Amino acid sequence: MTQPLEIERKYLIAYPDVAALKARCSAVYDMEQTYLLSAPGVTARVRRRVGEKEEFFHTEKERINARTHVERERIITREEYEQLLLQRDEKAFPIAKTRYCLPHEGFTFEIDVYPFWKRVAVMEGELESEDQHYTLPE
Repeated sequence: MTQPLEIERKYLIAYPDVAALKARCSAVYDMEQTYLLSAPGVTARVRRRVGEKEEFFHTEKERINARTHVERERIITREEYEQLLLQRDEKAFPIAKTRYCLPHEGFTFEIDVYPFWKRVAVMEGELESEDQHYTLPE
């Protein structure tokens, strides 16, 4: 069976003009992300995402190399989310962020703006292969 791969590129960018960004985005989500205790080599988390509706996700990632992970993600219920929160990693603080989904030349770049950073944000794009060509948005 083929493993679900996540191939991504992440960039630290200047803090965006949020009003201008929001006007260009296909979706905007407020998110809370909590890391869970997990096996060595595996990163596990739960995420609460609020946009047009509230959704919950459980994700596990295993690194293959610097650019690629095996990613297993599933939508969960609020009850499962609350149950999984009992397994939180006390050494890792929950993260709040707003995610802006920016379509650009056939890709959707995700720009995460964090309340604790006012000078920078994180932009990522997911690829279908490690050598796939793409251009960054302005």
